[in-house]
Amino acid sequence: MNAFDLHIAYVCWGDDGKRRPILVISQEDNIVQAYAITSQYCNKSENVRSHLYSINDWAVAGLAKPSYIDVGTTIDIPIVFVETSSIGRLSDNDKVQLGTFIERRSQ
Repeated sequence: MNAFDLHIAYVCWGDDGKRRPILVISQEDNIVQAYAITSQYCNKSENVRSHLYSINDWAVAGLAKPSYIDVGTTIDIPIVFVETSSIGRLSDNDKVQLGTFIERRSQ
């Protein structure tokens, strides 16, 4: 798995979880570090919305509808919960824009 690849993974939180797209940040041994991707925006709080980067080239990335990368928290996922084949890759334009978005949030 490579940085900026999109995969489907089973993401757990507490006693629950679901299959969802993720953006791979890195992989070390049996852990994939990633950002969750969501298609929900309108029903999120203003605080959560401030963490969501809107993917411009979502279809190129292999997503079925407009989606957002949640950069508020990185998640560590055991590799066994990540499907091996990628659904797509973030476009070069989105890579640059995502970097700018993250940089602005940290200022």
